[in-house]
Amino acid sequence: MANQSSESAGRTWRERIVVFGPAAIVLLAALAVTFLFVQPAPPRHIVMATGPEQGAYDHFGRLYRDRLKREGITLTIQNTPGSIENIELLRDHKVDIAFVQSGTGDGIEAAELRSLASLYFEPLWVFVRSDVSVAELADLRKRRVAVGEARSGTQAVALQLLADDGLRAGDFSLLPLGGTDALRALREGTADAAFFVLAASTPLVGDLLSAPNIRLLGIRRAAAYRLRHRFLSILTLPEGAADLALDLPHTDTTLLAAAANLVVRDDFHPALAELMLRIAREIHGEPGVFEEAGQFPSRAFLEYPISDQAKRFFDAGPSLLQRYLPFWAANLIDRLVIMLLPLITLLYPIFKIVPPTYDWRMKSNINRWYKEMQRIEQHLDAQTTAEELYRQLDELERVDQRVQHLSLPTSYANALYDLRGHIALLRSRLRDAADRLSDPPSR
Repeated sequence: MANQSSESAGRTWRERIVVFGPAAIVLLAALAVTFLFVQPAPPRHIVMATGPEQGAYDHFGRLYRDRLKREGITLTIQNTPGSIENIELLRDHKVDIAFVQSGTGDGIEAAELRSLASLYFEPLWVFVRSDVSVAELADLRKRRVAVGEARSGTQAVALQLLADDGLRAGDFSLLPLGGTDALRALREGTADAAFFVLAASTPLVGDLLSAPNIRLLGIRRAAAYRLRHRFLSILTLPEGAADLALDLPHTDTTLLAAAANLVVRDDFHPALAELMLRIAREIHGEPGVFEEAGQFPSRAFLEYPISDQAKRFFDAGPSLLQRYLPFWAANLIDRLVIMLLPLITLLYPIFKIVPPTYDWRMKSNINRWYKEMQRIEQHLDAQTTAEELYRQLDELERVDQRVQHLSLPTSYANALYDLRGHIALLRSRLRDAADRLSDPPSR
């Protein structure tokens, strides 16, 4: 009896597999196809190209590193001479993200690069020795000029502006010095002037403004320079802004400024792009010497076309999930939703089809025995012998034995009991007909 029960249960499960199996296969296939098109999980380690050690890019890179660590992402900082090398490292897939000064990408083929945002103004500071007669950039002819390190953004913009004034190689002594080396050269008298592209909050700017025998050169005709170079902005450093007690600078000073950009390739993971923009808003959203509160990060002053993810961020803000959940949880749910949407779309028609299919399958288990009974019943109306009717009666017994082992869900019990009742009725008719034809009955 136990064996019969297990065989019946096995048949029931086989029936269910026959009905539900194709639906499960369709769902699994849809899941596999969807998985191929779902953006992979964001990397847990990225490399950022910054700038020289102790510079502004290096400083902000460390802030990003500390903030990303809280999200379970490791950021490795790669120090470089500056923006030009950063662009080439990005283009060559040697880093994932980089700080780039606006105006430094001219002439570098990098169609796949995208800007996430501009982060803050980077004023162009031109300092000259107080004993040198220089009133404007054109006066630097035949002077010793530190224009920043080779492959730096400072050198790129300095040479552009000097060229606008007609100064070419040989018209002045070019010194490839930047940062503290350029300050030292000014102090020691080995340089007459020096260009710096630095955030106003950089300590080096304070050192330069307070250094004896060194003065800040205002940019005359700043509007004309900006007409030639649209990546530049015109800023005014108010008198006394650096030090009211010492009245530094001594007058309002007009400056030109580039903007620091956060740049990636177009294959940078969208979830990471949104995370970087959220962190940028935390780090760069405060007011500065030239920046208003909330002015940065910005979609203005960009070196490269803005990325699609950055467009969505500036248009609508952070996604709902990233506003309220940790980065890993928000990204996981976002990927699951993308995978489940096509499955949910498929589930509705499948649920509409499977119940009638299952119903048809269960009823077919009963109806096929009615076909056997119809075939047997035909012998009652045909001219036949008692022996033939007894053979059909034996055949009906075999049908009854098979039906006795038929296992169906409880909802189909009525149909099953009806079938058994009809078998008993047909058995009675066959036996009566056979008995009438036999003389005497042999059974």
